[in-house]
Order: sequence, then C-alpha cells, then structure tokens
Amino acid sequence: MSAVAPILLPTGIQAEWQRIEVLAQCLLCSRLNKAPEQAQLDALRQLQGKIERLRGGGDSANNPWHRLPVADLSPLALDILAAVYASEAQPRIGWLYQDLQTGIAQPYITPALLHLLFALDEGELHALQRYIGAEGELMRRNLIVAEGETPFSPLRPEKGALATLMGWPKAELKLPGASRVKQQAHWDELILPADSERMLSEFLLWIKHQKRVVDEWGGKRVGGPIALFSGPSGTGKTFAASVIASELGWPLYRVDLGRLVSKYIGETEKNLGRLFDAAHGRNLVLQFDEVDALMSKRGEVKDARDRYANMEVSYLLARIEEHHGPCILTTNLRSQIDKAFSRRFQMVMEFPRPDEVARAELWRRMLPVRAPLCEEVNLAFIAASVNMTGGNIRNAALHAAYLAADDDGVINMGHIATAVWRELAKERPQLNKRDLGALNEFLPTSIGSC
Repeated sequence: MSAVAPILLPTGIQAEWQRIEVLAQCLLCSRLNKAPEQAQLDALRQLQGKIERLRGGGDSANNPWHRLPVADLSPLALDILAAVYASEAQPRIGWLYQDLQTGIAQPYITPALLHLLFALDEGELHALQRYIGAEGELMRRNLIVAEGETPFSPLRPEKGALATLMGWPKAELKLPGASRVKQQAHWDELILPADSERMLSEFLLWIKHQKRVVDEWGGKRVGGPIALFSGPSGTGKTFAASVIASELGWPLYRVDLGRLVSKYIGETEKNLGRLFDAAHGRNLVLQFDEVDALMSKRGEVKDARDRYANMEVSYLLARIEEHHGPCILTTNLRSQIDKAFSRRFQMVMEFPRPDEVARAELWRRMLPVRAPLCEEVNLAFIAASVNMTGGNIRNAALHAAYLAADDDGVINMGHIATAVWRELAKERPQLNKRDLGALNEFLPTSIGSC
C-alpha cells in the first residue's frame, strides 16, 4: 500500500468514522501480510484518545452519539454501532468492508468482521452476541438491523436512527397495512365530556411513566398500553388518537384491518406479523379501525373457518400485548366486542355524540377562522336545530364556506342550511326539510321537498 499522509483529527462523529476506516486499513494490511504504516498507528492512538474523551465527557451534547438512546451502553456497544453505521455514513468504508469480506457483495459489516476488526477476546465475543443477537440490546432499541443470524450475515444501520444521528431528513416509515395520519391535533382542541378527557389523560400516563413504574418500581410490564375508543362515526376517535400522538411527539399510523385480514388460512397472521415487526421498537402510535369486524362476539365453532377466525383474533391480541407501544382500537359497535377481550385493554373510552353546547363550540371552531359571517348567523341556534357529530359539522362548515366564496363572500344562514342538508343527505336518502328542525326556514326553496 502507498504511504499514508498524516491524518488531521476530525471532530465529533467524524472521529468515529475515521477510527473505523483506519482499523479497516490496518486489518487489510494484515491480510496482505504487510505491517501497518506508522502514520496509521499514530493516528489510531490519537483517534482512540479523542473518542474516549468525547464519549466520556461530562457534557452529553458533545458526545457524538447523544441523539440516540445510548447513554447507558458500554464502549463496545458504541464501537459496534460505529462500525455498522460507518459504511453508510462514509461509503468508502463500505468498499473496505467488501475488500475484507470476500464473497459478500454488500458493503455492510458482519459479526465475523467485527470480531477481527476489534480483536475481540472470548468474553467480548459473548458481549457481542448480547448486543447483536435476535433479542440483543441494539436490536431491541431499533438501532441496527440484522439480515440473518449467522456470523456472516450483514448488519445494517436502522435508517431512522442513522438519519437522527447524522441530522439527515427522515424518510417516512412504511408500515404494511397502515397509513400515516398527518392531522395535527392539540389538547385544547378536544371537545369531549370532562370524564372522557380525564380518561384520555390517564391513558397518556401509562405511556409517559412506564419507565418509572416498571423499571424503577418493579411494576409488571404489560403490552401496549391498549385503549378501546368506542362511539359513532365522527365523534372524534381519530382526533383523540391524534392528540395522544401529538402530546408524545410521535407519528400516528392508522391500521386498516381490511388490508391485513385474508380469506386464506394463515395469511392474516403473516400480514399482522409483518406490521408488528416493522413497528417494533419505534416511537409511534398504532390505531386499529373498526375492530368489531374482527373481535365480534364468538359464537359456536361450526367449522374450520370459525376456528381460524378465533385464532386470528388471539394472534392479533397476542402481538398487541407483545408490542411495547400505544395501540388504540376503535369501534362503532362496542356491544359487538366480545367481553372476554375487555381485560386486555388498559382503558375503554366512550365517545358520545356531542350535546347542544358542544355542537355550538364545534361550529365555532370548524367555520374558517377568517371567514366573514353574516350577522344573522347564530351558532347556538344551528346547534339546537340539528343533532350532528363533529365530523358532520366539519364537513358542513367547509361546504358552507365554499358556497359563500362563490356567492357574495359572506357566510349566511342559507349557506349553512344548504350545507347541513347536503351533509345529512349522505346518510338519509329520504331526507325531509323537517329533519333540519328550525334551520329548515333558511333552506332555499330550490332545495329539498316539503
């Protein structure tokens, strides 16, 4: 190999990559039966000292790993992370890995190469397995991904963790059978009965204080936590789930069980397994919609399909309980949920239709904040006239705004009456003006029938 020029010591995380690169170069020299250059050995000693100071300094913000959950990990664990992350953080190191791993086409390090790179002794080899095994600490913290369980299976950085460490933009996580809910919701936007708000706060406690109750106080670890949100469509179940996610600063993913449940025996379990495997170890909230379709009361088992349906439900609940992250199940038909499942939930919340006062507040919030309102618009009168859910009111308020935008630019009672009529007609094909209550007097004569 050609002579190595003196190496300028980099700062922060770059020192980690530089050390891995020099280690790999020294190992490559050994493979070629050559002694490492003195400049390499000098640089390695300096880099080692610098990294020890950075990792062990009192100011955690100067620790190059401070963005990841590694504060209690050993130096060996951080060495493993540095070696695994280096090939993507500095692609030229990936080429070195390929030179050192004949027959492995990928530029990722393997446990066998980790053993040689760090010259691990017998005790350190056991520690290595504790970190990178199937239930290893780095796997459980979702910091690395293993492509197999052999000494020659590549170890890859977890994409989100690497992006966090490097300050790179994060690619949106894709969960099989789930979609990201991007609605931003805040606590002061909730319109629920006082007891329902308290229960929602208590559910948050199960998430926020799990470390204290389980790790410090020795409480029993349970899955989830799991909540069941029950109520008619449009009463705010998804909005409340969005509030939970916003309070935690985590993304919310809505799971469509219709995309996961299969008529083919065994496929449902496979689909659910892929979902939970992808969500494992991540800070996110899972919302399962319309679980009554899967968790309805179990009747007599008459054939094999009935037995497998019960097995699917059992598998779903088992995976939810194994998943260490909040799961919110929603239903429009709580009466159809088998009571045997209730003990699996940490919280069961009812979302009732809003009362008259709540409906007036919903109208106030749902009408565009800068939209001009005619003086005749009386939100209390509108709320008293028609019993609508929050979802219905949201749709009607926006429809009224669009009608006004095409008219004189001011929302009046006629626009609101028309919008309410259109909204109710979605669910009532035989709609009558009397269904609008006192609001029907503002409905244009060209709409509806007496």
